[in-house]
Amino acid sequence: MPPPEPGGDSTVAITFSPSGRRGRVAPGTTVLDAARALGVDLDSVCGGRGLCGRCQIGLGEQPGVGADPSHLGAVTSTERAYRGRRPLLEGRRLGCAAIVEGDVVIAVPPESQAHRQVVRKAAGDRPVDVDPVVVLRYVEIPPATMEDRRGDLQRLRDALAHSWGVAEATVDLAALAELGPAIAQHGGGVTVALRREDGAARIVAVWPGLKDAVYGAAFDIGSTTVAGHLCHLGSGEVLASAGRMNPQIAYGEDLMSRVSYVMMNADGRERLTAAVRGALADLVQDLSRDAGIDPDDILEVCLVGNPIMHHLVLGLDPTPLGSAPFALATTEAITVPAAELRLGTHAGARVYLPPLIAGHVGADATAMVLADAPDQRDELTLLVDVGTNAELVLGNADRLLAASSPTGPAFEGAQISSGQRAARGAIERVRIDPITLEPRLRVIGSELWSDDPGFAASIQTTGITGICGSGIIEVLAELFLAGVITADGRLQPRDGDAGHPRLVRDERTWRYRLVEGDPGRGQMAVDITQNDVRAIQLAKAALYAGARLLMDRLGVDAVDRVHLAGAFGNHIDPLRALVLGLVPDCEPAHVTSVGNAAGHGSLMSLLSVAARRRGEQLASSIEKVETAIEPRFQEHFVAAMGFPHTTATYRHLAEHVALPAPTTGPPAARTSGRRTRSRR
Repeated sequence: MPPPEPGGDSTVAITFSPSGRRGRVAPGTTVLDAARALGVDLDSVCGGRGLCGRCQIGLGEQPGVGADPSHLGAVTSTERAYRGRRPLLEGRRLGCAAIVEGDVVIAVPPESQAHRQVVRKAAGDRPVDVDPVVVLRYVEIPPATMEDRRGDLQRLRDALAHSWGVAEATVDLAALAELGPAIAQHGGGVTVALRREDGAARIVAVWPGLKDAVYGAAFDIGSTTVAGHLCHLGSGEVLASAGRMNPQIAYGEDLMSRVSYVMMNADGRERLTAAVRGALADLVQDLSRDAGIDPDDILEVCLVGNPIMHHLVLGLDPTPLGSAPFALATTEAITVPAAELRLGTHAGARVYLPPLIAGHVGADATAMVLADAPDQRDELTLLVDVGTNAELVLGNADRLLAASSPTGPAFEGAQISSGQRAARGAIERVRIDPITLEPRLRVIGSELWSDDPGFAASIQTTGITGICGSGIIEVLAELFLAGVITADGRLQPRDGDAGHPRLVRDERTWRYRLVEGDPGRGQMAVDITQNDVRAIQLAKAALYAGARLLMDRLGVDAVDRVHLAGAFGNHIDPLRALVLGLVPDCEPAHVTSVGNAAGHGSLMSLLSVAARRRGEQLASSIEKVETAIEPRFQEHFVAAMGFPHTTATYRHLAEHVALPAPTTGPPAARTSGRRTRSRR
């Protein structure tokens, strides 16, 4: 949709409540398109295809504009056919289908607002060897004379060669424009920023006098969140960290929805590219403000992300990644001027994007391996970045293999009846008494458990708004250990539990009531339904099947360590992840979070030329296993639907928890924990 037009007979006025955003749009515009154009917080998981029901809106009123239903046009066939998980309540319309026909006030209810997420990705604590690509050099340039007819640049080059041993340096036009005024302002003393490129030097910025600090920004562009860190390029010190939702979510929650949006809309690629670049530019401003620096002092940027994010931020066509053979525009590392991406940094800044591995395994996986360094260990490590599309890397110093697995957005709260992203008010921790089935909860925004004094006061502002990914993993694991969820995923009362207040009949299935509703206080009930269990089964089966394929290819039947990366992996409980069978059996103490490894790898690439070269070598050496065409993926997927897994005994797990007896037949005999290692 084009931007809102100025007032006139050909446009109609639209106002959104409670944000107060208003503008004018052409008649026939959908409410969702109008919301996007005006920057209104209206959720959409399916990318506006009338499937998710998250964009429900109502009619509002304000002086001079009544609640006239005809101004939204007639109910569409999309709305009549809607049968999504979220019922279309009386008086509500689907924002993606409702057409604006006249001046209208749109009420966006809280449940339709894409709540600001608590972004928890942070820089790691691991040291980085600082060897930046941009260095500062101060020189004294002799004044021009009638006898010396050389230009300012030629005299600067002589000064760099004499003082710093810098051979012939090339120069950016913007830096050349800065040179003369800098010389004149400070009597010939200037500081230049030299960017080292393949053994050569390039002058990218010039300042009068002595300047002793320039900065860089490292970003991890996830499909859900964008996280960044601002660093001093000389010391490597992280001065500020910030994150925000990836605004592309308005066009589709998962990656394939966004590819579909590009396919179905002539300007789809431009919109998605502008959205993510805008988020990066905003983060540049946020980070600079928090660190107390001028964005013009940012001289280097590093970006990592999955292949679709990589292509979209560069303005490349992502549609070939929607089907086999999943062709990439390039797998090589790329360096582009930051000005081309409109990031709001110095005119001479460059953006470095590490290489992609293949298909749906991108620069974020390269950065993750760079940070975690499984190639420098003898232990066999499974490295997993859990997200809408999971990246998996398995190996050690002998060999590394990688795959992506389509887990979907369930781990991030989507497809769950009371699910939401990790925002304030979301349940993130759950413990259930195996006898009474009474739960204890912890909610984002409070450090207290629900049975602690002061818990209610600590969440008074937000209340309990739903359950996020780590919470849904824990509640299902707890219900499985309590015997309420069977090994094949059925949620049902145990013997003697008939009439239990926590177990509610749901037509032919059951649901577990985690939080009682209180309409008087605006508290909706938080239930765990049979469909929720199935959604997690599908997601975890895809994750496990991808890991199992890598193990098959490597010729092993066990792993020594499992490292969980990313925001979700940083907060998942390892023991309960094993209880559900998200990952292969492993000693629970060896299932650990490694934080935002992709973000830390981006930081390493920002600060170190050596890290860039190592990442490029790693990307070229990692073998890709394509899950989409592997015949055994479906076999592993079906077997992994059970809890923990229908073909494994989970020997290590059984040493820590009492697993319920299997209900889907005897587990297959497991081979010895010792592995046979195949070498290239």
